[in-house]
Amino acid sequence: MRKELLPIGKMARMNRVTISTLRLYDEKGLLRPRYVDPETGYRYYSIDQNSRLDMIVYMKELGMSLSEIAHALQTEDLARMEELLAQKNEQLHQQMRQLKARHDAVERAIQSIERYRKSPSTGTLSLEYIDRRYIWGIPCDENFYARDIHCYEHSLHTLRQVLSEQGLEQVHSYNVGTSIAREDFQAGRFVAGQIFLFVGRSLPPAATPQLVDSGMYACIYLDSYNDEIPGARQLLEYCRRNRYRIIGDYICEVMTGFPVFESDPNSMFLRLQVPVAFGE
Repeated sequence: MRKELLPIGKMARMNRVTISTLRLYDEKGLLRPRYVDPETGYRYYSIDQNSRLDMIVYMKELGMSLSEIAHALQTEDLARMEELLAQKNEQLHQQMRQLKARHDAVERAIQSIERYRKSPSTGTLSLEYIDRRYIWGIPCDENFYARDIHCYEHSLHTLRQVLSEQGLEQVHSYNVGTSIAREDFQAGRFVAGQIFLFVGRSLPPAATPQLVDSGMYACIYLDSYNDEIPGARQLLEYCRRNRYRIIGDYICEVMTGFPVFESDPNSMFLRLQVPVAFGE
């Protein structure tokens, strides 16, 4: 009988698994050897057991646990196996959505740093076309414009807490923005409206992104949080001087924040912007 069987080493090589893996499958009841030498304890397998081993490896690669595989094989319940595979399929889709969201966030961070490197010098006013973007955020619970950067950081912390509760990862919180309602901005009132993240469309169902439409924007670039209000006033005057019609909310986009380096807690690269139209 032993002449027709495969030693454990040959069985392992034939199926590209390790000997320890076959021993583990034996212990878990997944794949019992056809014969065990009573004197040496050496395991022997039949070549027709390759198909069962293939199924175990396949199910394991799908992400199923050994206990799930053992239950499915022992009961020979095709309906249960289909249910387990459907569950794993949904888990894989969820992981793909998470990876897509991470990929989008990393790409936005790279783009922000690239824009910083290639941006005009601080204080430069410009008229730019900005493509459509998606944001996700919350109303500001405090008007940090009336206080200081610590109040802003508190609002950002609140946003990140809500971010976590919605199942979004910290990586999304790199590219941040705040807004002031158009009416307030046009009147020269600095009242924080919303704090938000620039995001991709690959978000959990509970976190629906909001579209910021494409168009022409009057912009000014700054490199300090402390310069935002003076810079926003310059931007408003720039629009008035050129007779641009402001058609949407003011946005302060933190394109790259440098407080992480601790050299200057107020240092961050900002693009102040407001959508505009021309003529009457």
